[in-house]
Amino acid sequence: MSDAILITGIDITPIAFKDPALLNAVGVHEPYALRAIVEVHTDQGLAGLGETYADEGHLRRLRTAADAVVGMDVHALGAMRHRISQALGGDSGSDGHGLTGMITTSSTVDRIFSPIEVACLDIQGHAAGRPVSDLLGGAVREQVPFSAYLFYKWAGHPGAEPDDWGPALDTDGIVAQARRMITEYGFTAIKLKGGVLPPEQEIEAVLALREAFPTLPLRLDPNAAWTVETSVKVARALDGVLEYLEDPTPGQEGMARVAREAPMPLATNMCVVAFDELPSAVNQDAVQVVLSDHHYWGGLHRSGLLAGLCDTFGLGLSMHSNSHLGISLAAMTHLAAATPNLTYACDTHWPWKTEDVVQPGTLAFTDGAVRVPRGPGLGVRLDRDALARLHEQYRACGLRNRDDTGYMRRIDPSYEKKSPRW
Repeated sequence: MSDAILITGIDITPIAFKDPALLNAVGVHEPYALRAIVEVHTDQGLAGLGETYADEGHLRRLRTAADAVVGMDVHALGAMRHRISQALGGDSGSDGHGLTGMITTSSTVDRIFSPIEVACLDIQGHAAGRPVSDLLGGAVREQVPFSAYLFYKWAGHPGAEPDDWGPALDTDGIVAQARRMITEYGFTAIKLKGGVLPPEQEIEAVLALREAFPTLPLRLDPNAAWTVETSVKVARALDGVLEYLEDPTPGQEGMARVAREAPMPLATNMCVVAFDELPSAVNQDAVQVVLSDHHYWGGLHRSGLLAGLCDTFGLGLSMHSNSHLGISLAAMTHLAAATPNLTYACDTHWPWKTEDVVQPGTLAFTDGAVRVPRGPGLGVRLDRDALARLHEQYRACGLRNRDDTGYMRRIDPSYEKKSPRW
């Protein structure tokens, strides 16, 4: 009897879930965040789950890849990625919202392969009766710590009722937001999404967070909104306060100039977002911490390869987050648990969502950490009623591509996207 588990089909379901009016360096989140749920079906009756982006170009490429891998063994991940690369034939695109740089052809393949690989690992885990973290070498930690992810935000979307969090447009609002997050989730690290207000005001907010939470690691991420000179000024003002400063200025050359003057490490998920960008970053010492993200680094195994390279070249390793649901959180948790040198608390947008596609009960935050699921595969189960509801919400909401800048311009026609802005 063959041990092969063959793919018979892949379902790709775009969904939309409610998202608050969170501000960033290129605009504001739209009322709905878009994701795609990937279900891989097999001849053994086993199915696996993946979660990814849902912009139109990404969905088109996903469907091309799904057709290409039907009939393949879920264990043949190397051959599968190669076949997907051939099927895409160099098709590539940009991220649309400007926060992770241009997507090269190679990293486009990684972004498409990732949710399919995660779903195949989910199937492998179910077949073996083992959690995904065991397939990645075994968990080195039973709980994965995450950080509170603070945003400047409006009380609600224009024309809509205020959301449950209310506004955070100044230092007091940010500190209040942090207090609630830490009270409700127990986070033991704090990250502020900056690049929204003038740098002096964001420095003030970080210093207020330090006063309010004197023992917690703090991070600031302005998404390359500052010049080199401004970045150095902020870094010096926050000497001894920040755990790391994330993407203060655009590009590796600018980051390297800041790194030579900054008293704290610089982190990135903008100027190193693919393997071919690592050598130049190392040569220039442009960054000291890389924020991994399995959604665009090519899945869980290739994220392990990134971890090995970071270890080799003495780079720190943290984890980036986009607006995500439970399938992604489960995958992130298994990956972080099995990555020894991922020693920073991971980013997560989890507190900002009010809807999900997984059945409740497996994923929970205790003292700011998620316990690694010990069930087979990812350890989460799809809530089909929720999937259908969020797919219908996708159909009805009219959004098909993330566009933070376009949404901001509809609200404020004078808004300009600038990098750097200050």
